[in-house]
Amino acid sequence: MNETLNLAAILMTLSALFSYVNHRFIGLPTTIGVMLIALLLSLLLILIGELGITQFEEVAERALLSVDFDETLMQGMLSFLLFAGALHINLSDLRQQKWLITLLATIGVLMSTIIVGLLAWLVLDWLGIGIPLIYCLLFGALISPTDPIAVMATLKSVGIAKSIETKIAGESLFNDGVGVVIFLVIAGLAMNPDQVSFGSAALLFFQEAVGGIVFGLGLGYAGYFLLRGVDNYQVEVLVTLALVMGGYALALAFHLSGPIAIVIAGLLIGNRGRVLAMSDQTREHLDTFWELVDEVLNAVLFVLIGLEVLILQFTQEYLIAGLLMIPLVLLARTVSVALPVSLLKLKREFSPHIIKILVWGGIRGGISVALALSLPPSPMRDVIVAMTYIVVVFSIIVQGLTIGRLAKRVQREI
Repeated sequence: MNETLNLAAILMTLSALFSYVNHRFIGLPTTIGVMLIALLLSLLLILIGELGITQFEEVAERALLSVDFDETLMQGMLSFLLFAGALHINLSDLRQQKWLITLLATIGVLMSTIIVGLLAWLVLDWLGIGIPLIYCLLFGALISPTDPIAVMATLKSVGIAKSIETKIAGESLFNDGVGVVIFLVIAGLAMNPDQVSFGSAALLFFQEAVGGIVFGLGLGYAGYFLLRGVDNYQVEVLVTLALVMGGYALALAFHLSGPIAIVIAGLLIGNRGRVLAMSDQTREHLDTFWELVDEVLNAVLFVLIGLEVLILQFTQEYLIAGLLMIPLVLLARTVSVALPVSLLKLKREFSPHIIKILVWGGIRGGISVALALSLPPSPMRDVIVAMTYIVVVFSIIVQGLTIGRLAKRVQREI
């Protein structure tokens, strides 16, 4: 217990220090800035270690090895971050984009999974790192969904049109839940091929995804009725905390999609609950509370992502594979976005640059890293983790820092 407390204290201190340095001297968006500083610190420790001074690197590695990244994010931070993000999405704006978001979060993720998986299989075989096709599809499943945490943290720092923001944020909130379900299905096929049939895979997908939606609706309405019955912001903040923590735990216990359930509940509380069940004072305190939770957890998460490079296994072949996967993942994203948009163009108008914005705004983040690290130890896991980390770092830093400029430039051309 004392070790856990010490580790949490170290992470919080580093997050505060990096945030301060970024705010005072660098000026990048907070999440990107703290991750970049953490990454540079990690590379500095590795360089010092190569010079023979290994004490600092060893201490950092021991501390990071004691952190289960998958457990910390998927079972801890994720529910809070998803709820905080969904709380501020306007439901009427979301309804206007419902067909595009639905197609991108389902068919788009599935298409990208298959394309990335096949391309990764060919590239790795060409590099002499042949791994079974099913594991390449597993990589496709974990890297295809855009990360709502990374996306929404980035969107806060750039001024883009509301309709575009709704498309990008709405897709990211739902496709991570779908992506996790696809990942679980393919992982089951990879680990226990004799125990997984098409029927059982379809049933798992239905149970997780549809069950998560239904459970989220029940959770959201239960929270709404509780909020409507009291006018005390301290109690109402506690109700939302219980909704997030208890609801996520119950969803996982019932083998339902916790991410989807929390997003649905957050949308209900942020729209119906905000308008009909809260006073102005409660709205102000609730928004302030969840904004702080969002900012603090995001800072800690992105520091962890930056430091994680210290304990990953990189070889020259893995590095080349990861760098080659960057354009291939973007290619798969382009195809999986262009097809749904082209289909919907038959019935409605889109901005001429919408595909560019959606492709470049599809930022990957900590969820992909967490899923990769959740795989059991094996040579396949090492290459998947290395490729995932390289794609994620590129996505957060390069795409995250340029999506605002791209959006503003194409808006001027419209």
